Amino acid sequence: MLELFKSLPLAREVHRADALPARALGYVRDTIALGWEERVRARARRTSNGGVEFGTALERGTVLRGGDCLVIDDRAVVVSVVECDEPVFVITPRSRAEWGLYAYQIGNNHQPLMIAGDEIVCPAVPGLEQLLEQCGIQFARASRPFTPVAMLADHRHG
Repeated sequence: MLELFKSLPLAREVHRADALPARALGYVRDTIALGWEERVRARARRTSNGGVEFGTALERGTVLRGGDCLVIDDRAVVVSVVECDEPVFVITPRSRAEWGLYAYQIGNNHQPLMIAGDEIVCPAVPGLEQLLEQCGIQFARASRPFTPVAMLADHRHG
């Protein structure tokens, strides 16, 4: 029963590997592989690939990216974030008008998107394939890391 209430060491800040604080330079290195939905959660209970249990209490709105480092001082560990490949839809607009229309349709349906060069990338979440087909938006399926442009606001109609 007490196992439920054990305290976890916390990572409270994110650093790039080349900008770690001096205190962490000698810490053990580990990794954690996270999908996009896990990388947009600032507060979470996590387990590194090496088995280190810890929590994150990051600034609201933080989106973890590949190569970000979480410093866990209580365990003298630096955990580097690895972005998982995930099923996505890749859309290649052919004109500025298509860029606007496609981004509008996706955003208006409260779906996250990523801009990657000349592509719009969306996670293959339930219902999105039907939306793209209904709007006549051509897409290809792929597997790659996905990081949304921005966090979705809690927005409701009604």
